[in-house]
Amino acid sequence: MTPLDGRLVSRAAQERGIPLALIASLLWIPLTCLSATTFNVLFIAADDLRPQLGCYGDAIVKSPHLDRLAARGVVFNRAFCQQALCSPSRISLLTGRHPWTTRIYTIGPFLRETMPDVVTLPQHFKDNGYFTRSLGKVYHVGIDDPASWSVPPWHSKKPRYGPVGTAAVAQRRQALKATGNPIPQKGANAPFYAGPAFEAPAVADDDLLDGDTVREALVAMGERAGKGQQPFFLAVGFANPHVPWVAPKPYWDLYRPADLPLPENRYAPKHAPAFAATSGADFYWYGNVPKDRIITPDFGRECLHGYLAAISYVDAGVGRLLAGLDRLGLRERTVVVFWGDHGYYMGEHNWWGGKHNTYEGATRVPLIVSVPGLGSAGQKTDALVEFVDIYPSLVELCGLPQPKDSVGLEGKSFVPLLKEPQRPWAKVAFSEYPKAGNRGVAMRTDRYRYVEWRNRKGELVARELYDHQADPQENNNAAHDPAHAPLIERLARQLRASGSPAPAP
Repeated sequence: MTPLDGRLVSRAAQERGIPLALIASLLWIPLTCLSATTFNVLFIAADDLRPQLGCYGDAIVKSPHLDRLAARGVVFNRAFCQQALCSPSRISLLTGRHPWTTRIYTIGPFLRETMPDVVTLPQHFKDNGYFTRSLGKVYHVGIDDPASWSVPPWHSKKPRYGPVGTAAVAQRRQALKATGNPIPQKGANAPFYAGPAFEAPAVADDDLLDGDTVREALVAMGERAGKGQQPFFLAVGFANPHVPWVAPKPYWDLYRPADLPLPENRYAPKHAPAFAATSGADFYWYGNVPKDRIITPDFGRECLHGYLAAISYVDAGVGRLLAGLDRLGLRERTVVVFWGDHGYYMGEHNWWGGKHNTYEGATRVPLIVSVPGLGSAGQKTDALVEFVDIYPSLVELCGLPQPKDSVGLEGKSFVPLLKEPQRPWAKVAFSEYPKAGNRGVAMRTDRYRYVEWRNRKGELVARELYDHQADPQENNNAAHDPAHAPLIERLARQLRASGSPAPAP
């Protein structure tokens, strides 16, 4: 029995009043396992990172530190976010509720506007004796939740861009200021979008925002290492690899554009509803992106070069955090969770630098969980899991009681998968997105992605069906084929049984 098993058995038995010594004698568990210090949690988020890492089988990307984390944890090959947009995805994860419950589908609303009494994941840890802190992009920047944290969230003042991008943004700002009109914060004319989509500045890691966030996180980690027995929940959020892809030049030097293959399926899914088969337009707002939206192979490879460099920059930051745990003697007392908030497209279906839909590329996410004493370290699981599952899983891992509020958690603890990654697992994964006045709800089963689009009256306006055995890239919507009618009806019944409300937001 592993230390993890011992902790879980211990807590369950102690709740029933069984003495520790008796538990140990009956189960042959070392008493040190049962009375071990409560786990800390290092909760690491990356922005717009699809599962393009060495531990996910990518042969080009350089991600040695995340691969090392995977070697001491479990890699979830088929994890899915609940909406492919930053703020709704993060709010769903941090509350353990689907967007159909949070009722947040856009960037803008604060969590407490729709769920004033909800107990968030970090808030629950704080209420149970943890010191909780947020550094960088955990909730969406500017849309935080003070009740979640023991101290106010911290954000770096260092620039996102290097000298080239910073100068372009300043020039746009100056030009707009000269017009006498208010400077827009959103849209194609906003100053930030004057900068390029990628830049390789000759600067040190800590001269840019993400490196500075890691530096501050290491300071915070060191402060908590000497604070007696109070455990911590430390959330660290990277801005990369969200566009603009800005990383110090050494990370660019890891790759050669000529070596980077472009995707072959540069066309929208066939037979898909026109309103559904789209991605976001914000990528085309950046200063050096062709305004005719024609991405040539050469420019596409430059974009891929920037994206991979940004991933490697994040990877190096994660390596520094892991080294900090080791240096401070915290490794054997800390659960590490690494996640990306949603998927991303880099030319697939001719979508660049975007997500904003219900397809596999937008909703499949990286998820790596490392737990001290884990006997299955280094394994992978193909079980379907969702971001809403992270909340109940961490509660179970750390021996906390279930949260008590008016709306229960909607996820399923994947702790059994951490112990037995290959065990049978009966679950489907849901993702949503509102488009053109309709709401799409996608249900991912072991083999299929089934999507229903309904209008605000709850009326069905379109369906999509993708067979991942025959069509893993989702190039053809098979819902139009009459031969699939019985399958579609079965999947429709399964979706209706999920509890997803029909009307669009």
